[in-house]
Amino acid sequence: MKTAFLTTPLAAAAALLIGTAASAQETFKVAYIDPLSGPFANVGELMLTHTQYAIEDINAKGGVLKGVKLQLLQFDSKLSAQESQSALQAAIDQGAKAIVTGGSGSSVVTALVQAAARHNQRNPGKEILVLNHSSIDPELTGKACNFWHFQFEANTAMKMKAIANYIKKQPDIKKVYLLNQDYAHGKQWAHYGREMVGLARPDVQFVGEALHPIGRVKDFAPYLAKVKSTDADSIITGNWGQDMTLLLKAAGDAGYNLRYFNHSAGSIPGTVLAVSQAKQGQLTWVAEWHPGQADTPKVDGLAKAYKAKTGKDFLAPRIEMTPRFLAAAIQKAQSTDAVKVARALEDLTLDSVVGPVRMRAEDHQLLLPQVVNTIAPVDGKTVKVGWEGTNYGFRTDAAYTGNELAQGTDCKMTRP
Repeated sequence: MKTAFLTTPLAAAAALLIGTAASAQETFKVAYIDPLSGPFANVGELMLTHTQYAIEDINAKGGVLKGVKLQLLQFDSKLSAQESQSALQAAIDQGAKAIVTGGSGSSVVTALVQAAARHNQRNPGKEILVLNHSSIDPELTGKACNFWHFQFEANTAMKMKAIANYIKKQPDIKKVYLLNQDYAHGKQWAHYGREMVGLARPDVQFVGEALHPIGRVKDFAPYLAKVKSTDADSIITGNWGQDMTLLLKAAGDAGYNLRYFNHSAGSIPGTVLAVSQAKQGQLTWVAEWHPGQADTPKVDGLAKAYKAKTGKDFLAPRIEMTPRFLAAAIQKAQSTDAVKVARALEDLTLDSVVGPVRMRAEDHQLLLPQVVNTIAPVDGKTVKVGWEGTNYGFRTDAAYTGNELAQGTDCKMTRP
């Protein structure tokens, strides 16, 4: 028995309609893998909300490729490389084509990049991208660079260069202690601090150094006693989350008036409150933007809209920017194929809320501005707005472009 096929104009129109509907219903799945439990859960939740906001806004404006929506999947990294790799496999099994990560630390992100690269090699046509918004290990865009990985935050060397440039003009900083978390990033922050600050200020004395377990120290008093014994006036520390707030608390309790130089602690909830409660010490950190920064109308508008929708404070333009880069690359590639999207990301420039930023093709390092700023009391002049319900806010100390801070790279990338 022969089957009759409809070939009328009406049937053709129906087939076209079905095809269009299928296209409109297609989604591009993005997996979020960062800590959603444990001591750094507040960090993971902050980063998740920024990511969600951008994806919902992209979808509300039509998605990509005239109707393809981004779908966000959520996974708890538990701050573990093993748990994160299990989450990656679950994301792949659910059809994810990109993961957003970075808040779990450099060791976790490195493990994810390596696992994704192995998967991609074994499964051509089913590749997955790694979009790193916060892990700042220079090796990820250096010797360990990978075609599938893109870094959306200034790396450790770039951030320390900004801080070293600032310290160069601070003659009151004379004796520095290096106190850091005992993992790859903490060791790197100490290394670059000694190297770059030492180069900028050869007269500075490095009077001591210590590493401590990440996320497990409940009382920093013993560490601070050693700092005090060296007569240090400043601490270079890569601590973040509770490791930063507990350090500040212990110093306040002991009456130690210290300077702290950090990469991003001020953007994490609870840090400003901890500084205000300590009532002593100054925490200087560096980021692409800080709340209350002057002459940033685009970020101010985004922060206002974000607060209205989420009920939370906006803190990190780069995290909200990460899904927007992905969407722009999909549009540029006119495809959701991971290889084509990755190639489109290379040398892509986005007119972001902090100005034009470019994803450098040779190592997949985003070049974005960095602002050195200090958490300080509101004075109506340099600090006009309090934060976290306190009378402390952020004082701009110095600003640098991405190109000014850009480092050379020894990346030798293999491309498919």
